Amino acid sequence: MSQNPNYEIFDPRFRSLVISSADLEELHSDCRWAEGPVWFDDGGYLLFSDIPNQRMLRYVEGGGISVFRTPSNFTNGNTRDRLGRLVSCEHGLRRVTRTEVDGTITVLADSFNGRRLNSPNDVVVRSDGSVWFTDPTYGILSDYEGYKADPEQKTRNVYRLEPDTGLIEIMVDDFLQPNGLAFSPDESLLYVADSGASHVEGAPRHIRVFDVVDGRKLANGRIFAEIDNGIPDGIRLDMAGNLWSSAADGVHCFASDSTLLGKILVPQTVANLTFGGPRRNRLFITATKSLYSIYVTATGAQTP
Repeated sequence: MSQNPNYEIFDPRFRSLVISSADLEELHSDCRWAEGPVWFDDGGYLLFSDIPNQRMLRYVEGGGISVFRTPSNFTNGNTRDRLGRLVSCEHGLRRVTRTEVDGTITVLADSFNGRRLNSPNDVVVRSDGSVWFTDPTYGILSDYEGYKADPEQKTRNVYRLEPDTGLIEIMVDDFLQPNGLAFSPDESLLYVADSGASHVEGAPRHIRVFDVVDGRKLANGRIFAEIDNGIPDGIRLDMAGNLWSSAADGVHCFASDSTLLGKILVPQTVANLTFGGPRRNRLFITATKSLYSIYVTATGAQTP
């Protein structure tokens, strides 16, 4: 591979995951804090959040940017369930919602044990329909990305929710600030970022991994990788089991054995990312005020 300023390579395996001639493209640059990208292949568009501006935006190749929803209740992370419906984490109303086909919004969770959630941050949906989400306090720390308030939950948790029954359970309760999360392609592992170092010096800036037991419990939690520049926020897996994480200097790619393979360098602090495009080989990156993309050879693992 010829020298490409977009990449920093630490392991030869990274060369087969990126394209030497591919450029990092800035697709939009009018956000305050861009987050939560989710690809809709059936519609040919990407949705993402601009949290402080209280809006969700839609990007269409060749069609530019339009406003999908405003106000957005300071929506942060987004995903799709197995029926293709949008599932979102709202900082403002401290809830997880689902957008139905007709555009109406169903509240999936806004409390636990009679107390309000902190500020749901990121969300994934498993093949059994269960919704897994993180609940740090970022949305209640100030009025910039939500509404300042005291937390009502004693801990900052990872939850599992059954939409059909409304059952919500704590899966992990020992994170400082649980953030992005993603399942391995076979759903046997769950990766969760802890971004506690964002506000506390010396706090975690790592990604943990857990064994998924019977689709309902987590076990054997251990540190998978440390982020050496900034903090981990959004994370995604490709079909080969490599993990792609946001960081201050770009996107860090780790092999399933935890080796840091390389970095895609981005000029702004990266908040989140997702694979998209018809072949799921286009990495969409939300970074501070901008939406970027770059083509890779990896194929994203998310469904649909």
